[in-house]
This record gives sequence, C-alpha cells and structure tokens, in this order.
Amino acid sequence: MRHSVGRNVSFPVVLVVIGSLGAAAPAASAPPVPPPKSPVAVGYGGAVSSVDADASAAGIEVLRKGGNAVDAAVATAAALGVTEPYSAGIGGGGYFVHYDARTGSVQTVDGRETAPRSADSSLFLENGKPIPFNDAVTSGLGVGTPGTPATWEKVLDAWGSKPLKRLLEPAERLAREGFVVDETFRSQTAANQARFADFPASAELFLPGGRLPVTGSVFKNPDLARTYRTLGREGVDELYRGELARDIVSTVRKPPVDPAATRVARPGDLTTGDLKGYRALRQAPTKTAYRGLDVYGIAPSSSGGTSVGEALNILESTDLSKVSEVQYLHRLIEASRIAFADRGRWVGDPAFEDVPTRELLSQRFADSRECLIKDDAVLTSPLAPGDPRDPVRCANRGEAAPTTYEGENTTHLTTADKWGNVVAYTLTIESTGGSGITVPGRGFLLNNELTDFSFAPANPAVHDPNLPGPAKRPRSSISPTIVLEHGKPVLALGTPGGATIITTVLQSLTGHLDRGLPLVEAIAAPRASQRNSATTEIEPGLWDSPVREELEALGHVFKANPEIGAATGIQRLPGGRWLAAAEKVRRGGGSAMVVAPSGRS
Repeated sequence: MRHSVGRNVSFPVVLVVIGSLGAAAPAASAPPVPPPKSPVAVGYGGAVSSVDADASAAGIEVLRKGGNAVDAAVATAAALGVTEPYSAGIGGGGYFVHYDARTGSVQTVDGRETAPRSADSSLFLENGKPIPFNDAVTSGLGVGTPGTPATWEKVLDAWGSKPLKRLLEPAERLAREGFVVDETFRSQTAANQARFADFPASAELFLPGGRLPVTGSVFKNPDLARTYRTLGREGVDELYRGELARDIVSTVRKPPVDPAATRVARPGDLTTGDLKGYRALRQAPTKTAYRGLDVYGIAPSSSGGTSVGEALNILESTDLSKVSEVQYLHRLIEASRIAFADRGRWVGDPAFEDVPTRELLSQRFADSRECLIKDDAVLTSPLAPGDPRDPVRCANRGEAAPTTYEGENTTHLTTADKWGNVVAYTLTIESTGGSGITVPGRGFLLNNELTDFSFAPANPAVHDPNLPGPAKRPRSSISPTIVLEHGKPVLALGTPGGATIITTVLQSLTGHLDRGLPLVEAIAAPRASQRNSATTEIEPGLWDSPVREELEALGHVFKANPEIGAATGIQRLPGGRWLAAAEKVRRGGGSAMVVAPSGRS
C-alpha cells in the first residue's frame, strides 16, 4: 500500500501552499508538496487517521469546512483511491461502522462485492478441480460487483451533511494535479509490473513509457479525475446503470489483454443486471461486552466482528494486565486459534448461510472454548470447531478444516468530528493491485475479491459456508471496530492485512485496553498472527526477542513475517479533544491529523 509522499525520500521541491479543498494550485513546474506527516496528533474539532497524508488532509479539510465524520470518511476514501490505487478504489468494496453522537448508537454498512448472479459453487472449478489460484487472481473471473460507490451513497444519505460532488473534489484535484511517488508506490508497481504490462490500460497508467514510476516524480491520473467528476455530477448510479457500468462489464467479460502478451486472462460473467441489482446493506453491528466496555464491529458477511468478539470473550476470564508478556501472547494466540476454527465452520454470507452470530458472541460459548487453553501447552491446529448452538465444555472433537487463503492488501481509515460522531471504515480491492485490470479510460483497477471464496471445501467432511453462489458475498476478515463506554466513544480502529486483520485488531485492542499501552504504541507493538494453522506468524520485534524462545518452550511454532497490517485509530480524550494514531514504521508509516492541534502529542 502506498504511503503519502515525503517520508524517507529526499528530492528537491518548490514550496507551494496547497490544500485539498479550494487551495491555490501549484505552479505548473513545481511538484506538489505533501502535507506534513505524523503517526500521532492531538487536538480539537475532529480527527482523521489513514495510511496517507494527502488522503488524511482531504478529510481534515472537509471537517474544517463544516463536514462531519461521515463526509470526511468519504473524502478520505476517495483520495485513497488516487494515492493508494493498489489497495482501494471505486472498483472495490468495504465495510463501514458509524457511531452517531446524537442517538448514541452504532450502525454499519456492508459494501462487500458480490458474485455474478450466474455463479454457483463450481465458479472456480474446472473438470471438478480448483483452477490455479493465480489464474483467478488476474482475470475477469475473480471480479465481483463493486460496492464502494454504493457504500458512499448509502452512508451519505443516512448520516452525511455534504453532497458527494463536494466530497469528491479533493480527490479529483489530487488525481488531476498528481502526488509525489514514494518508494512503497514504486515497489508495489514493480511487484505488479508483469501483470500491468499485459493490460494496455494498466500499462499506460502505471508504467508510462513502459517504465516504473520514479521515486520523487509526480504521478497523475486524469482518467480517474474525469471519472470522479462524472460520479459527482451524475451520481453513483452512473457506475451501476450508466455508461461506466457498461465499460466495467465489457472489461470483465473480455479482459483487454495486449495481443503480444502470452497471458490468458479468464473472462468473468458479470452483467449489467448484476450492477443494477447491487445494494449496499445497512445492518446491525456485532456487540461484545469486554471489561465493562461495549465493542462494536461488522457482522457477517465479514467474520471480523464475530471473530474479534469471540476471542475477546475467551480472554475475558484472564486479567491480561497482570500476566507476563509470555502468558499474554500465549493466551492471545490460543484465543485467536480457537476463533478462527469456529469462523471457518460457521461464518459466511447470511443471505445464504444460517450464521449463528448471536451464539458465536455468547459468553457461554466462549467459556466452553476457553477451557481448552492450557498455561503450559499449545493446542494443535487445525483445531476442530465448536458448536455455538449447543456448547459442550472443553470439547475438542470432530472434523477440522484448515483456514483458506485470503489476500492481504486493503486500507483503513478512521474519522471523528467536533460533534462526537466517529467512523471506522475499511475498504479494499483484495490483492495488491486487485485483478491487475484497469477499466480503459476510467483510471481505476477492478477488484479480485471473489478469490476470497473457498474454491472448494478445505475439508470435504466439514461444511464450508464460504463457497461461491449467485450474488453471494465472499467472507471477509475486515474488522472496523468502535469501542464505547456508557454510550460514548472510547476509541475506533481497524487495519488492512487479509485474515491478519482480525489478529491485529485483537492485539491492538488488548494492548491498549489491558496492557495499558498508549494507542499509538499498541498499534506499533510487534504482532503475532495465529489463524488455526500449525505455525504462528510473528514480526521481527518478536522473532528477535527472548519472548519467542519462552513461547517455543511451551510448544509454539513460529514463522517470520516482516510486516503484519497497517492500523489506524482515533481515541476520545477529556475536554473535547481527539487523539489520532497511525503506524510509526509499517509500510512507510501512517498519517494522523486533527483539525486544531493542541498541546503535546
């Protein structure tokens, strides 16, 4: 995921004052100057935290001009579609969690992509066997109906205060005038170079002249600027019913591969009817009581809210503030292992599957699973799921299924406003670079979210709720989370990272709420990710620590992962102040901003 310009990069610039809303444009010969960047900010009037300084600045300017947290979230997301095009954009989808200060309630919107109505459980099978995963990743077959524009429309109609046209203007300007390329953007382009080169529209946009963008150069996307302008003028119906919809369908059904390329890109079966029939869904959040707080998340089709909630319920019986670092991590890992075993059996699209959401989040079920954890031993994976409808204490019997693969690239943003409203919003196009296919003349990549379905059951003896189906939403791990105390916001956070999203949110929450780490330090802490597999992934900070040896003595087996997730969050402070927090180092660091800074950060 690309991070905003100016970090760890040295190049000459001409200092020009530039803003995201209504500020003077830079001189033609001067590169844009990025806003200053910090992983933490404290102040009044509202806050925005995202992976990118240009995007955070777009949200802050909306807040300064009287917009609310929902308006700022849409403006920030649209800007991320410019500067983080390999992670998010209008060709993808996501999940939106909103706290309404007026009512003290939390509501959510499921903007997940859907399969074509022609899809069935054999979508990714050929001659009865799963097709190669990479064949689905770069194809029309993996493209789901985009949900991001419909999400923007849904949340603005419900809780916004500004028209979409106004909120798209900062991103439109950013796309037209450009942003400065950093090392992350260049390296992610390089990782996709072979794919992009095979699709003329992607090559023209991301590999101008057949070359990688140069660090320090200005990257412009005039096609996306025009697309945003069209959406602002015509509304998001243009993407679901207009000429843009027809362009998307033709691109999916006949991926425009360079005639000189050897790549064969499988076509998809998306139709204009699929786009017309798409709906972003308002639904009740998940809710879990933890340490006297109320933790709200996103309900299925994502497994984020149920899995984070179940793991918190499992950990509730242990005072994590008093145990050693080894025991804290041991119990965190085991709780995550159990939650992933249960999500694999029970969580899918509730329009197709009878998902026992309430039972998965019951303390009774958590207690029946918590007693599996031993202080001096490690559970064996894959662990068999429990039955939340009929919990049996300490039961560990039946068939187990391994956790299926889930792509790791996404982006997350958090916003708050002066009225006390809060948003946690995670959006994605799945793999880094999505499908690799840019809609010609439109400036955005299409997702490959359908690869989040199980191509076939992980274990034929265990029911898999995540097989493809007509207009079905693939299961996600996205976990935007808002925590309340007595009806008032305490914090909000989320992260990218595929299935590691769940473990990152869980560890960040417990690091702050239980271990007493400041929010920015809880985000920065080295991470472990256990997903019902034989090995637990850990970052270098744990790999190089004596804690690893002590955990290995208990029986844990580890695999090094250089980087897990890239979280952002906000925290409500006394006196009407907000703290915004982002990554210090991961993926180049994040960008935390407040409307009116005050005091020390």
